[in-house]
Amino acid sequence: MTHHPLRTRVKICGFTRAEDARIAAHLGADALGLVFYPSSPRHVSVEQARAIVAALPAFVTVVGLFVEAAADEVQAVREAVRLDLLQFHGDEPPEYCRSFGAPYLKAVRMREGVEISALARDYRDAAGLLLDAWHPDEKGGTGLSFDWARARKACGLPIVLAGGLTAGNVAQAIRVARPYAVDVSSGVEAKKGIKDANKMAAFMREVNQT
Repeated sequence: MTHHPLRTRVKICGFTRAEDARIAAHLGADALGLVFYPSSPRHVSVEQARAIVAALPAFVTVVGLFVEAAADEVQAVREAVRLDLLQFHGDEPPEYCRSFGAPYLKAVRMREGVEISALARDYRDAAGLLLDAWHPDEKGGTGLSFDWARARKACGLPIVLAGGLTAGNVAQAIRVARPYAVDVSSGVEAKKGIKDANKMAAFMREVNQT
């Protein structure tokens, strides 16, 4: 039996500036995502990541996002930056994901035929499954969404809903999908990698009222 949480958690992803991250934390974001994927417009260096983490208050989870990175690359970032959670956004197998001995989220791009329950069995030690829109060329951060009702299938793992969420649609998404958490990136930006404080505040307000 999957219980709907009393409060939907919020992860805001793709920070490149410490001041944006500090604002997000004070607005009540539970987790902040840092992208260590060189092809992403929101990619951060280790130096940028360290500055962002240093600006955060207590009780904010720092998530490091990787896409099919070599294991030693992930290790090198972990040694240099405080990461509380790893997020794997490519086609990483379960053995790879669990090899770091750290809590992890496995992102799933929701193309036709994806079976959430089967993935939940494969990645059963994950801290959650992050369901994102499928795009043939891009690995997340596309601003696209998918049929949220597909997220409601009980799978035994916490579900993090991502993909095209904004202040304008997140309340509806939560009502339909009943996720453990929601994840927003492009929906709270002024431009790629630069967050808009007003959009973040509006997004948090909508989540908290739902």
